[in-house]
Amino acid sequence: MRELDPLLHSQLRLAVMSILMNVEEADFVFLKEKTEATAGNLSVQLDKLSSAGYISVEKGFSGKKTRTVCRVTGRGRKAFEEYVESLKEYLNL
Repeated sequence: MRELDPLLHSQLRLAVMSILMNVEEADFVFLKEKTEATAGNLSVQLDKLSSAGYISVEKGFSGKKTRTVCRVTGRGRKAFEEYVESLKEYLNL
């Protein structure tokens, strides 16, 4: 059996990746609301996903407010799909 990717095995990181797999992009506020995470915890987890190359994070401004937009990368999409396949093996699906 394949080993589960420890980076994706975290509840919050898995939630973020699951959301990003289904949208073109998502901003920080949207991810925070959907995951019900604290801003600090979400920020740390986004940094981990970004450092691994699983997501891209773009910081900018919308008017006078800062806006952080996240997108899943090709590497992240592949890692997520492999994670799901590994889960299926464990569950005999």
